[in-house]
Amino acid sequence: MNDIINSRKVVIVGCGFVGSASAFALMQSGMFSEMVLIDVDKNRAEGEAMDIGHGISFAQQMKIYAGTYEDIKDAAIIVITAGAAQKPDETRIDLIDKNAKIMKSIVDNIKEQDYKGTLLIVSNPVDILTFIALKESGFPSNRVIGSGTVLDSGRFRYVMGEHLSVDTRSVHAFIVGEHGDSELVAWSNARVGGMSVEDFCKLRGYYNHTEHMCKIFENVKNSAYDIIEKKQATYYGIAMAVKRICQTIVRDEKSILPVSVLVQGQYGIEDVVLSLPAIVGKNGIEKIVPIEFNEDELKKLKESADVIASVVRTQGY
Repeated sequence: MNDIINSRKVVIVGCGFVGSASAFALMQSGMFSEMVLIDVDKNRAEGEAMDIGHGISFAQQMKIYAGTYEDIKDAAIIVITAGAAQKPDETRIDLIDKNAKIMKSIVDNIKEQDYKGTLLIVSNPVDILTFIALKESGFPSNRVIGSGTVLDSGRFRYVMGEHLSVDTRSVHAFIVGEHGDSELVAWSNARVGGMSVEDFCKLRGYYNHTEHMCKIFENVKNSAYDIIEKKQATYYGIAMAVKRICQTIVRDEKSILPVSVLVQGQYGIEDVVLSLPAIVGKNGIEKIVPIEFNEDELKKLKESADVIASVVRTQGY
């Protein structure tokens, strides 16, 4: 990281449900000593800063305030959550026309400050907006990361853990591709306690493996729609995913996370941002991890890439 970067400073752009929940999670984490909230509605940013700040005495000391883009220069990470929220019966891709314009405006403001840190894109559709942020900023691809399928994979591990009556942290599996309807599970690499999912299912007395796994994946893929139908928005889960990604960056953990990353030739996919397992550290994306896919999974991954690429083309890229 550049010498002017303060590894203990984070900026959140957008103070809606996701932005404010992410700010709250990051405040509780103790990772940062300074947090700047930016929103087109300055009063909203000030209100969130005050509300979250009132809980600092129960956590760890930090400075949290509503700011402007002039406050971003030395931040380690800028988390961008701004954009129109997904409504019932609306896909993430349906948001693109509204949120592409917002993303371009935000990136223009960031470029004016000669920013040297990492951009973490959370706004949906996250893969496409990460691509737009990358192209509009001119930043190296390692410094522009999307939250991708980190949450999807977390949801999947949670549901699998519940199904198999095992600690969620013992389930190792990635959902990859689009953070959306064309995503897929990398079943070929999924493990529970070091065993294949199928073998572990048998260990637990489940023998209709394919039927159960398909049902679990469909439940995970549609979970955001279910939550939005019930409470109009999802924000706690993604806030925890934001915290996890920030953690691996500022602590240089070099963790492997399924983030939105620019793919250039891997698996026969070219110049598309989608989620694949990648090593993430203080300089952002270090390397895409080349996991193995079976023939069907690879076909679905390429189809997912085509879905993203077709929408990107409608935005003139």
